[in-house]
Amino acid sequence: MNAVQMLLDDHQRVRDLWQQWRDANKDAKQQTGTQILNELFVHSKLEEEIFYPAWRTAGESRSKELIAEAYEEHAKVDQMIEQLRGMSADDGQYTSMFREMMQNVEHHVKEEETEMLPQAREELGKQADQLGQDMTMRKQQLMSTMQAGAVR
Repeated sequence: MNAVQMLLDDHQRVRDLWQQWRDANKDAKQQTGTQILNELFVHSKLEEEIFYPAWRTAGESRSKELIAEAYEEHAKVDQMIEQLRGMSADDGQYTSMFREMMQNVEHHVKEEETEMLPQAREELGKQADQLGQDMTMRKQQLMSTMQAGAVR
């Protein structure tokens, strides 16, 4: 699978889960929330470890600025993910913090889909297919590690 398409598919999966979370009762919010946090964690790692470095090498100077901004946005969301992992849906701050995190995610996704990914698709060209294979393998590793409980 093409790396850009893989990232777009991840975005849609999180959007779908976000809608489920908003419609859910407290018990379902906890379960769906955990699934969203896991999806975001894996997605972020794929971008940071594989996609962004490859694009930085292939891209132009504007790409490098976009990538630097993306890393900053990831850091903020990563902090919130860690905090949310230590909370339950019964916690008074859980819902407001989750919503705030998702606002940050939605902002980041909008930038990626309107500016970053179209530019990356052009600059990476056929390399995006190999990156997609690398990202698929890494995603499987991360998901296995998470299921084994080694990654929070």
